[in-house]
Amino acid sequence: MPLLTRRNLLKASAVAGAYGVGIGIAGKFGLAEAAPEPQMLKALKTQATLTDAGVTKNIMTWGNPGNDAGMPPVLRMTKGKPYAARLTNTLDEPTTIHWHGLRIPNKMDGVPFMTQPYVYTGDSFDYAFTPPDAGTFWYHPHCNTLAQMGQGMTGVIVVEDAADPTFDSEVVLNLRDWRLGGDGQFIAAFRPRDAAKTGTYGTVRTANWHQEPQYDAPAGGLIRLRIAVTDVTRIFSLKMEGAEATVIAIDGNPVPKRFPLDLLLIGPGQRLDLAVRMPDTEGAVATLEDIRGTTPKTIAKLRSVGTSLKRNVGDLAALAENPVAKADISTAEKISVVLSATAENAPVDSICGTLGYSFWAINKVPWPGDTSDPTAPLSELKLGKSYILQLENVTPHTHPIHLHGMSFTVLSSSTREVMPLVTDTYLVQPDEKVQLAFVADNLGDWLLHCHIIEHQKTGMTSYVRVV
Repeated sequence: MPLLTRRNLLKASAVAGAYGVGIGIAGKFGLAEAAPEPQMLKALKTQATLTDAGVTKNIMTWGNPGNDAGMPPVLRMTKGKPYAARLTNTLDEPTTIHWHGLRIPNKMDGVPFMTQPYVYTGDSFDYAFTPPDAGTFWYHPHCNTLAQMGQGMTGVIVVEDAADPTFDSEVVLNLRDWRLGGDGQFIAAFRPRDAAKTGTYGTVRTANWHQEPQYDAPAGGLIRLRIAVTDVTRIFSLKMEGAEATVIAIDGNPVPKRFPLDLLLIGPGQRLDLAVRMPDTEGAVATLEDIRGTTPKTIAKLRSVGTSLKRNVGDLAALAENPVAKADISTAEKISVVLSATAENAPVDSICGTLGYSFWAINKVPWPGDTSDPTAPLSELKLGKSYILQLENVTPHTHPIHLHGMSFTVLSSSTREVMPLVTDTYLVQPDEKVQLAFVADNLGDWLLHCHIIEHQKTGMTSYVRVV
């Protein structure tokens, strides 16, 4: 979860229009009887202009009819309605698609060996599922992830709900870095000394594959700003200058109480939905900034156009809750999860891309890589039973920990006050102990890993088995 400061929490209690969020009973995860016509997604190499240096070659992306050379398309789905996609691989290496944050059947989860076979060059794979939750999600490969994601294969998913409140406009931001040299071409994706610490940062920062893009929005209107951090490393501290921005959802789920955006930490794999009240004056600009680091960095801008609509964020109706089952805390079994470095430093054996190092571990076991014979599950869970992940970070670094296939509720933290957010990714601070409750309501093997990809690829990965 993003880092919530005491200041944020105090503000949240006073925000007009704050809404409580209940947690419903989980819906069924079965496939629809009749899938719709599949959306065509072709994994391919392309080139694009990302810097003033000229065209960057060897970019990887997903193309669809009419768009085979740019950013992966924003995929739009509808809560509770069947969706289908056909992945065709034209890369010179295997790939898959993982639907990050979507609680869908295990065989659709896109993890090689664990849930599906590789999609080899020239082959296709049909994905079909019904998204049970509305919100902002994203998709990426789970094969050779540092290279494929780092070179472009990260796209945003919007799952719509007819019950959502009305906004005057919507802007979707896909935030990611690129590791480029001065000539605009790719350089080494990682440095071992950085992989053993915070991770290797990109050299060019973009939103929607552009540096500091600007989008027009109705003056005085309410804009739904959907933000997905699809980068392999970077953690953001977000702030909005020049407009009122209210946090309405985190990682696809409505927040228990809405609060003003105020230096919110959000890491790789996480998503943030903001209600932005645009300035009334035509031509006025609102700027989304990342203030983590020495100097603020502009991410994107919104420019007011037209006559003011004079909207009020306090009048914005609540987002409908998602049907995530509520854990029974009184009977929940506790699972210890310790995030640490490893002294083994054995090379990771991975068929689909390896970094050749082992720096990190979960419960003292570094992940062996994409193999047909992985380690035993972290825990074997009973279908329908409640559990509490007791996460402890004994490292001096922050780790965004993501659970596939299920969502959890944040119960407590040893270092700060937390909201009872429903989420699938938690940003664990150094020396923090946190409790995350969930119901094991989705059969199969589900990955649990750090979403700083170098950490994932060098050992900080495990999985749970629901039977």
